[in-house]
Amino acid sequence: MEYVEPIKDIGKINEMKKLLRRQSQRDLLLFVLGINTGIRVSDLLSLKVEDIREGSMLKEFLYIDDPKHEEKKAYYLNHSVRSELEIYLASHEFNHTDYLFKSKKINQPITRQQAYRIINHAAKEVGIPGKIGTHTLRKTFGYHAYRKGIAISILKSIYNHNSPTETLRYIGIEKGEQLPIKVDVNL
Repeated sequence: MEYVEPIKDIGKINEMKKLLRRQSQRDLLLFVLGINTGIRVSDLLSLKVEDIREGSMLKEFLYIDDPKHEEKKAYYLNHSVRSELEIYLASHEFNHTDYLFKSKKINQPITRQQAYRIINHAAKEVGIPGKIGTHTLRKTFGYHAYRKGIAISILKSIYNHNSPTETLRYIGIEKGEQLPIKVDVNL
């Protein structure tokens, strides 16, 4: 697997959101869900409507099996994700067993390759340099969570890494890089 970068520039993230919104609400949701939760793309693509909705209500947490620990891992669905989910679910008729990121051609989820094309193309369109792929979503989540004050130990746990150094390298924080951390309680 080729090394990819996180998207560090919030302005570029917003440009990608605008582009993807014009392109497809499904593609926008894939991007927003990925950068706000840090869920692996393979897990994102296997999501079904029933995983995120209970009756007519959106769930607050999404639970995904964690094979390393034989338990489910909880991912918080924040306001940004819930807002895009509401728009997306209202724009199509879904059965509770439908894949969330359904292919337009068949009743299956889009492929990893298609997810890569969506993310990579949008990034290139808005002028993001460097190597961008589906793992960029997960890394972008970690980079911005760390910058906003989330403890490296929590991110290490989310990523199932062995050390904080591994996690810092993974999210694109260079050794010795001193960035101001935003502890944003926002009560």
